Amino acid sequence: MKKISMIALLATVAFPVFAEEPVATEEAKSTDVVAEVAAAEETNVTEAPVVEKTVAEKTVAEAKGVEEPVAKKSKSSFLHGLQIGAGVSATSGLNGFVGYVNKDFNSFWAKRFGVRFDFGTTSPVKTVLNDTLNDVLGDDGVELGDYLSISDVDLKAHHYAAMLDFYPFGNTWFLGGWRLTGGYYMGELQATANVSGVINEMDGGSYEFELGGRQFKYVGSSVHGTAKLDWEYRGPYVGTGFDFGLLAGFKIYVDAGVVFTNKAAQLSLDVPFENLKMLESGTWETVQGDTTLEGIVDGVVADTLADAQSELDDLKFYPMVKVGFMYRF
Repeated sequence: MKKISMIALLATVAFPVFAEEPVATEEAKSTDVVAEVAAAEETNVTEAPVVEKTVAEKTVAEAKGVEEPVAKKSKSSFLHGLQIGAGVSATSGLNGFVGYVNKDFNSFWAKRFGVRFDFGTTSPVKTVLNDTLNDVLGDDGVELGDYLSISDVDLKAHHYAAMLDFYPFGNTWFLGGWRLTGGYYMGELQATANVSGVINEMDGGSYEFELGGRQFKYVGSSVHGTAKLDWEYRGPYVGTGFDFGLLAGFKIYVDAGVVFTNKAAQLSLDVPFENLKMLESGTWETVQGDTTLEGIVDGVVADTLADAQSELDDLKFYPMVKVGFMYRF
């Protein structure tokens, strides 16, 4: 009986302990859940400003983005607007240029200005150019009158230039292709031609002419000479032009203007002494071999050229007209 009483007593003491343990566990679990919810809410509360900050930063970045693309574009797109071209000119042969103009700039002035470095020469097309000119002149040349004709033209030319282009209308459709150009040119033009003639006169084939107030004549029914024009120019250039857009960056360009040269073209004339006679004291004297008469002839030719040169000296405008194709990257 005592043993049963002791067991009952121990059971009574121990049961509440074991019975309370699950309750404590459930409360702990509930506490943990509440703690997790609170932590989650706290996390959401603390993270919310971070999200708002990110949105704010994004808004600021987007606001800055209005300016940043322009800066990036001007840096990364420098090559955008690079242009090259090739064309022909009546006064300088085959032409080419490299330059830069970017009409996508936001700046009012930046998109209106461009630069070009231009060069031209007849060397690659010299044969074709001279053949074309002589075909125009014909086999017998061009008559100058008094049985004389000019033929066998030989033309040489070259130039170098730096130019600044201004597009008044920027990137406006169609009108945006018009430009005003200023710059500086250096170049040279040489033109040589044969002056010849065949005289079939009743007096036995002689040709009389007056030069510098003196009388001369060629005998043997033929006249031969060489005329030369040499124009070495340099000076400021003023002109205008237009770019006609084709497709995919290809364009046709036209330039027209003048170079205000530092000097006019220089003329020279070679009068051969062979078969040449000069009227001296009423007698026709043979010039060739007589140093005195040869000197007189040279002086007369120089005086005649000086008179012609005085008229050319007033013409110090070298024309420049070009047409060709270009590509703008």
